[in-house]
This record gives sequence, C-alpha cells and structure tokens, in this order.
Amino acid sequence: MKLRGCSPKTIRAYTGHVRRFFQKGENVRDGETSHDPVEDSPGISVRAYSLQLLEEGKSHSFVNQAISALKFYRKNIEGEDAASAYVRPKKEHKLPNVLSTGEVVQLLRSVSNEKHRAILCLLYSAGLRVSEVVRLRLRDLDLERRTITVRQGKGRKDRITLLSDIARGAVERYVGSGQSGDWLFPGQDGRRHLTERSVQKLFEQVRSRAGIRKPVSVHSLRHSFATHLLENGTDLRYIQELLGHQSSRTTERYTHVSTRDVRRIRSPLDGIGLEE
Repeated sequence: MKLRGCSPKTIRAYTGHVRRFFQKGENVRDGETSHDPVEDSPGISVRAYSLQLLEEGKSHSFVNQAISALKFYRKNIEGEDAASAYVRPKKEHKLPNVLSTGEVVQLLRSVSNEKHRAILCLLYSAGLRVSEVVRLRLRDLDLERRTITVRQGKGRKDRITLLSDIARGAVERYVGSGQSGDWLFPGQDGRRHLTERSVQKLFEQVRSRAGIRKPVSVHSLRHSFATHLLENGTDLRYIQELLGHQSSRTTERYTHVSTRDVRRIRSPLDGIGLEE
C-alpha cells in the first residue's frame, strides 16, 4: 500500500477492516458461501459481513470503506478481482454541521493559550483538515505573501490556501512565545508533530467552554470556512481549490448548507396578517 502511495491513515484503516473481517469469520458461518468469492478463507461472506456492520449501527461510509479494503485485499494480495461480488450500501448524503460566524467568534474568544489559538485560527481561516494543520512546518507559511502550502494533503496532492491577517498574527505571537523546531505544532517530545487526537480534544474543551451545544466537531471549522466563503459571494470554483477537492460535486454540498439565499425568502406565515 505504501508503494501505491496510500497514506498512513488509509493503511491503518484498511488493515483494521481486513483484520476485523477475518476475526468475524472465525466464529460466524454465513451459509451462502457459494455466492461470494472471498468467503472461503474467513468463513463469512462480504455481503453478510456488510449487513452485520449496518445492523451494529455502523455508518454507510464505514461499511463502504470496509468493502473497499476487502476488495483491495482480494485483488492485490490474492491476485483476483472480485469487484462484481461486492454490493455497496447507498451512500448517505448528510449535510455538514456548520458554526455561525458569531459562534466562531465565541469559540476563539474562549482560547487564551497562544498555541491553541493559532491552531484553531488556521483550521477555520484556511479550511484545513486536522491532519493538515498538525503536519504544517514553519517553512509552509509564507507570512509576507499570506499563503499556506499544504503538502501532500488528501489524495497526496500539494495545494496553496489562505493565511488570513488574524491567523498570521496568532501564528506570529505563538512563534514569538518560544516555539522552535521544524514542526509548527510539535508534540510533547518535540520530534514529532502534534497528534490529531490532541487537536480533537482541544476543540471539545474549547467548545464546551464557549457554551456551544450544537453537534459540531473540529472538522466543522472546515465546513464553516467553506459555507461562510460561499455566503460572502466567493465563487464555488475558488472554494474547491482552497479546500483541495478533486470533484466539484464535493464542494457543491455547501450550497445546501448556505443560508444566504434562504434568508432573502419571506415565509408566507409572515405575510398573512397574523399577529404574534
């Protein structure tokens, strides 16, 4: 998988899916083995395994990733292509949860630590993924040109995105407070970068401190970046480039979240003369 350019995260995910599939097969016998070419070894069909995952409450995206992992294993490890045998569940189309601009202000005002503030400012102001912000190096930020180079982001591609004035100031204060080394946000030992889990925990703490109760995660800052740009009139093509989306269809989902045009429509209830 490394030779094929797969990211460490993908390798961990695929390995975990294949391991769980074989572990499940040790105790389960589906009974319809002839229909599934990968059934013989583990003792359970991919179809039965997929149904079990759905019954356990796993998301459709999780199940689809499991199927992709098993397909990869069958084709590249065992040397056979069983693509026709895999039936994928229909992908869920959920709208992303976004923060309002007021909630973003609320969130950032709840942070006093310079390092934490710089992290959250970069996540929101540049639409970065958590995996991208923790892997930033000092040289990736061009303070003069106000740009950030995201190296080997999702899909193993480099891209250029924004470095806002406020985020730049937050980074300068953080770096000036004594940060040293290659990584912009080093971990505890200083040799590795900060972990993604650390940033996720940080966001949860700050969200709680800010009193924001809606079901949002740190990735919602990226969704909010895209939605707020769209509401401010930024062309969808530019947003696609900034986010590093390969397909415009991925970016188009933010048109369903944006309330820019919805707010211009007057509800018929407000025009029938009914008093409050």
